[in-house]
Amino acid sequence: MSKHWFVFLIILLTTSQISIAQDMPRFSGWADAEHYLLLKPGEEKMVKVNAKTGKESPYEMSVETSLSEQLPVGVRASFRNSTTAPSGKKLILKEKGDLFLFSEGDKALRQLTATPSEENNPTFSPDEKYAAYTRDRNLFVMDLETGLERQLTRDGSDLIYNGWASWVYYEEILGRGSRYKAFYWSPDSKKIAFMRFDDTPVHEFPIFHHEGEDMTHGYLEETRYPKSGDDNPLVELGIADIKSGEINWVDKNQDLEYLAWVFWTPDASRLIVQQMNRDQNHLALYSADPSTGKQKMMYEEKQKAWLEFYTQFHFLKNNKGFILLSDRDGWENIYHHDMNGKVVKQITDFDWRVNSITEIDEENGRIFFSGTGGDGTESHFFVVNMDGTGLKQLTKEEGMHRATLAPGGQYFFDQFSSHQHPGKMIVGDTEGKKYKVVAENKNNPNEAAGVKVEMFTIPTEDGFDLPAMWVLPPNFDKNKKYPIVFTIYGGPNAGTVYDRFRNYSSNFMTQNDIIVFAVDHRASGKFGKKGLDYMHRSLGKWEMNDYIESVKWLREQGFIDENKVGITGGSYGGYMSALALTYAADYFTHGVARASVTDWRLYDNVYTERYMDRPIDNPEGYKFGSVMTHADKLKGELLIIHGTIDDNVHMQQSIQLISKLQDLGKDFEMMVYPGGRHGWGGAKRVHSNNLANKFWTKHFVESSKNVVRP
Repeated sequence: MSKHWFVFLIILLTTSQISIAQDMPRFSGWADAEHYLLLKPGEEKMVKVNAKTGKESPYEMSVETSLSEQLPVGVRASFRNSTTAPSGKKLILKEKGDLFLFSEGDKALRQLTATPSEENNPTFSPDEKYAAYTRDRNLFVMDLETGLERQLTRDGSDLIYNGWASWVYYEEILGRGSRYKAFYWSPDSKKIAFMRFDDTPVHEFPIFHHEGEDMTHGYLEETRYPKSGDDNPLVELGIADIKSGEINWVDKNQDLEYLAWVFWTPDASRLIVQQMNRDQNHLALYSADPSTGKQKMMYEEKQKAWLEFYTQFHFLKNNKGFILLSDRDGWENIYHHDMNGKVVKQITDFDWRVNSITEIDEENGRIFFSGTGGDGTESHFFVVNMDGTGLKQLTKEEGMHRATLAPGGQYFFDQFSSHQHPGKMIVGDTEGKKYKVVAENKNNPNEAAGVKVEMFTIPTEDGFDLPAMWVLPPNFDKNKKYPIVFTIYGGPNAGTVYDRFRNYSSNFMTQNDIIVFAVDHRASGKFGKKGLDYMHRSLGKWEMNDYIESVKWLREQGFIDENKVGITGGSYGGYMSALALTYAADYFTHGVARASVTDWRLYDNVYTERYMDRPIDNPEGYKFGSVMTHADKLKGELLIIHGTIDDNVHMQQSIQLISKLQDLGKDFEMMVYPGGRHGWGGAKRVHSNNLANKFWTKHFVESSKNVVRP
């Protein structure tokens, strides 16, 4: 269940967005170690600005940086159809399924492939002499000078995938950013490690398309989708020699079912392999010999609830080990391991989250990283010495900071906003001594519209202070009663409340005297593993506990209409909305549930079992977490929305819920979107937004016109 989609959905549902002021310049990166690039409003050319003095000068793009500008007329490169070589001097484009090469100084594209089948994920070798790609679920490599293609695997089929991920690995382990790619060049450009998937054991799930080629008969899309408790795809790791074509298969610990996130050592002598057990609470790192496939364990980590693969893995020079992020001590912190896997040092020991490692400056013994600091709703830029000393917080104001480090690490460019400030650009030095405002948006559209955005915390009975925010409509009067709508996602480690600016000046709800509200529960990630572990084997329970506590607190404020407490969300947020209208029906009166999980037995096994274990091992947890278990409690107004060909959260989920509600004699509303996946655009997106707005208008706006408020 991808987090990227829910972030988009929350913004969409609240019809608010981070403000991008028309009079603010656009930061376009660093030209060199001392100059950053800005594109000013109304200008066509960028300027180069000295970070120390602020002096501006015209910036002329070099041939290297403008490679995409050299493409023949009518040819456009984007992240969707092209990949650029490490040097920036070559790129490969995919047009109509075939691959084309364009190099610095060329006048035309050079066609690399001309095949009936489509090539996917073309990737340059580090030395840029070769490109690897998949076709018909097999792995290929091409010599870019001669055009000679070598097929490295030959058993690809509808069930066997070489270098191409099975769906559940793409969605839940490798991530959507992988675009199904599951192969990895060695640093010396001589070998390719690739994952081989066998989907034979995986159950098929049929998805009906209402329109076929003849627009009459429709057709079934048969997908391989392992639901909770189902068998997984079989996975192996191969290492192919691109010259000989020989493949060595890496040994596998059969007790650790999942295999992913492999990393080559810088000298290409070893391959670091990660394996994890089915319960996802035991992770092991192995070091594999590419020439034999033999491996030995380097390090293992176990946690009582669950853990996840290491995705940020940084090798140090001269075999001095590697740096990674782990929450093994309860929070995401930075650790240094030697090349045998032994922990050399825990570099940071925070009771807050390190979000990501920006850069490791080995020459000066420093690590730059982003993290929340003491407030989980914020994001800041930090530097710390590699021995753990000398921590400096380089960003100052409370809120969200997105910092870009200059080459060499002397300066950084910071783009900042908070719920009270619409935006500021700042340049600073990494000694923490100089901090200069480059541009600032002083026009706050929320203030101009009379909209008030406030952040605060809500205490629970057992000691959690839940981060929350609300948007109070213009002319707010605490002596009146207002409808309120929770806009949430609610999944594990996926918060909604962040101290960033969003423009609510034209928000549908605020314009109609509805309070927009969001709160993060204890397992949102704001409280580390202490909070997250509550969700183990209990999806639905503690989220609802904290949302109910929030409603109780809101009632005490005196200006909330207890008969108009709404909730809306999509995917996991749809699950929360449906559960709120059933299990928590005494607190929530109205809900719009989009693309909702309704029963965890029906969702994919990797995501669900990470938190719930298998249904056979946790029947009571699955029973409680099912919306159907609580459907008899529905007494409010519920609108259910789903796309008919959703391949992530199947429409089966909503169908089973409406069947249960019908059998119970419960009233509800439903809208389906033909051809809609796990989200949709175009006219149907407009229709869906309007439908939700009409729902809130009917129940929260029009019904209020006939009510005299005390």
